Amino acid sequence: MFCYTIGCMFSSLPLGSIVIVLASMLISIPIHEAMHAFAARALGDKTAEEEGRLSLNPLKHVDIVMTIALPAILLLLHLPPIFIAKPVPFNPRNVRYGDFGAALVGLAGPVTNLVLAVIASLALRAIAPSIGIGMGNAMALFIQINIVLFVFNMIPIPPLDGSRLLYAFAPESVQRLMHQLESAGFGATILILLLLSPFISPVVLSITDAIYTFLLR
Repeated sequence: MFCYTIGCMFSSLPLGSIVIVLASMLISIPIHEAMHAFAARALGDKTAEEEGRLSLNPLKHVDIVMTIALPAILLLLHLPPIFIAKPVPFNPRNVRYGDFGAALVGLAGPVTNLVLAVIASLALRAIAPSIGIGMGNAMALFIQINIVLFVFNMIPIPPLDGSRLLYAFAPESVQRLMHQLESAGFGATILILLLLSPFISPVVLSITDAIYTFLLR
């Protein structure tokens, strides 16, 4: 899973909020990645299970440098943070239903983030009158982060999770192009996202705001 928080959404936060962001990521990212692994296993592929990724243990999914240190440094420098977790391996050839099964594996992660946001919003609405502003703001940040993870990872650019859904329905020529982009690695994806940021950012933030408003209206 990869997330570049478009539009500096969290780039000007105070130190206390940065800690909350990182703590929220330590909760959300492992669950996101584990659900990829669980979905792949349920659909017949044991690759992630054999590599020990069928787990909610953060240490199985988090890279100390790329998932923790890099985003923390970027946030402190008031730059858009980049979160990169260890990708969950799976073999699309082993998954039932072919490309559609692979799409389900891809969707498992971001959909889980949306579910986490929904659960947290219901909890916040239920307990809001009895908690302090600090706790309320922390929960609100957790909700925002998970919505961003959902929306951003649904962008159909490899290796983002949304690309699996597009791949299942795209013609062969588009599939070949997507495969080439995915083979180029995270560096190429980051470059594409930076170039397209002026166009992607407003869309991502608009959808994020709409979902956030709906959940906590």
